[in-house]
Amino acid sequence: MSLKKKSIPAILAAGWLVCTAAWATSVSVMGLFKDKAIVSIDGGKSRILSVGQTVQGVKLLAADSDGASFDVDGKRRTLGMGQSFAGGTATAERQSVSLTADARGHFAAAGSLNGYPMRFLVDTGATTIAINAAEAKRIGLDYKAGQAVGVGTAAGMVRAWRVKFNTVKVGSIALNQVDGMVVESGLDVSLLGMSFLNRMEMKRDGQTMTLTQRY
Repeated sequence: MSLKKKSIPAILAAGWLVCTAAWATSVSVMGLFKDKAIVSIDGGKSRILSVGQTVQGVKLLAADSDGASFDVDGKRRTLGMGQSFAGGTATAERQSVSLTADARGHFAAAGSLNGYPMRFLVDTGATTIAINAAEAKRIGLDYKAGQAVGVGTAAGMVRAWRVKFNTVKVGSIALNQVDGMVVESGLDVSLLGMSFLNRMEMKRDGQTMTLTQRY
């Protein structure tokens, strides 16, 4: 009888170990900074992790504004803003942003290019994101290293250069390696063209346009 009594807590303890082993750590990225990340572990309260710090078996290996790398149970996982993983499988949360039309029916969007603040005009007629030479210089872009082309504007044909933007952000939506164009003259506003919009679900409801990231 005494042997049976002692076996009950042992069985319970063994069951707890099995459940713990089966429980997969989940991590969600809520914010990204240089050498730091704001994360939620197993659905808990958001907290800041610094590179090298380990919490609940999750170690932050590297972090910047584009993404963060973690060591979880001996496996390396790399996640971007708004992404998470559970059970060893990464899943992306679909980010979205809502824009309101101005008096002329145009949709403007606040965002950034390569980390520099930028205000865009949504233009489904533009094949790529397009900015003028002055803006390119402001953000330190060596655009003349790109392919030179000619584009048509209201002022006629002007010189332009094909470029690649490392990061493009609009609201909570962030894309990497996006095709763009730098126009030498004749462009007064930065255009959010189809190289960005093609990767969105676009829904318009009256004066509101919602962009939802597809991939």
